[in-house]
Amino acid sequence: METLVRSVDLRSRIDAWRRAGERIAFVPTMGNLHAGHYSLVELARTRAARVVASVFVNPTQFGPREDFASYPRTLDEDRAGLAAHGCDLLFAPAVEEIYPFGTVQSVRVEVPGLSDILDGAARPGHFTGVATVVTKLFNLVQPDVAVFGQKDYQQLLVIRRLTEDLRLPIEIVGAPTRREAHGLAMSSRNQYLSADERAHAAIIYRTLQAMRDGLHAGQDIAAVQSQAREGLIAAGLAPDYAVLRNAADLSEPAPETRSGLIALIAARLGRARLIDNLITDL
Repeated sequence: METLVRSVDLRSRIDAWRRAGERIAFVPTMGNLHAGHYSLVELARTRAARVVASVFVNPTQFGPREDFASYPRTLDEDRAGLAAHGCDLLFAPAVEEIYPFGTVQSVRVEVPGLSDILDGAARPGHFTGVATVVTKLFNLVQPDVAVFGQKDYQQLLVIRRLTEDLRLPIEIVGAPTRREAHGLAMSSRNQYLSADERAHAAIIYRTLQAMRDGLHAGQDIAAVQSQAREGLIAAGLAPDYAVLRNAADLSEPAPETRSGLIALIAARLGRARLIDNLITDL
């Protein structure tokens, strides 16, 4: 596997593959990779002749009191793991390569509507940073297909919207969430949890399942949400939200809605902010 850090070298390699008529898949990451990330690479390999992954801790999607400085950076381990799972090229640029005029003066890409609710409300500016860096990376890699995990469901919808709105010729594939044995969604931030906290955090997935089951048992949507939030608080977590939304666009459903919904939770436990979701259709 080749590792490149300069955009000009990346474009040269991509151009050579294009001239050879090879289809290209892309998996953007912030590194500190785990089995969930590698499953994205494996899925990408089934969709294209060449797989490009990026490792870039994007400063513009972190808030001023978030963990940008302490976010785990494990490039050597990431490089070895990507090579073992079928990646052809790793792009690992410096911040200056992606933001040549600095992060403050950078052009910004915004996706109205989807970006200011749920995680966007809890983390103002987060999805502008996500949309901006993904657009920049798409422009550099120019993939035929890009793979993103469904754990970050709101992010997936934001990226699908920007791709459609900007008329980018890229297929966006959502990959199923990989989970630990007790149900906790795999995440780089899980390493902030102690062993006891990691086991306890499985209550998030159990709560999502209970939300789904309550909905299909005929419970009122407001009651399902209230019970989920109260249960998380009683278990010692601090939820930002525990909601049912329309899966297509994350809009609030009508009270009588029973299909096409997704349950979403974001909650803090110890040092970690954890997110997860579950499509409720049986």
